[in-house]
Amino acid sequence: MTSPPDASPYLRAATAGLRHHARALTAATPSAPRPADRAHLDTLHAHLTALHRLLDQCAEQIRPPHPTAGRHLAAAHTRVWQATAAVHDAFHTLPATPGATGSDCEPERLPQGPPVLTICQRHLAAGHAIRRRTTPTDLAPLHGHTTRAS
Repeated sequence: MTSPPDASPYLRAATAGLRHHARALTAATPSAPRPADRAHLDTLHAHLTALHRLLDQCAEQIRPPHPTAGRHLAAAHTRVWQATAAVHDAFHTLPATPGATGSDCEPERLPQGPPVLTICQRHLAAGHAIRRRTTPTDLAPLHGHTTRAS
């Protein structure tokens, strides 16, 4: 019996890449990459934003035939947005790269220079997309949330 063809090779590759990166960060060598810089958080934000879009698409496709599964995916979609917003906030709490200007998100004015430009533009675009389908209460971080058995 043969196994079915892999329907998501790129998703598997992204997952493997994340696992490899996590292992590299925990390596006890002096040459291990340091995650605490703005470029690293910009890349992580891009990954979370892509995952956010994927979950949104999956929820929309699954919801009509399987409403309960769609609701679970919609909840995951919201949680990934919360993680994305937290990474964006962390980006802005790190010291700016020497020589960089304008590290604050100001929707009326584009931030100056990469990676600020990329993360802020991406975050603003993703924020507009999620606000069309989600209430502010849904987006609020969970306080005192506990996992409960279903």
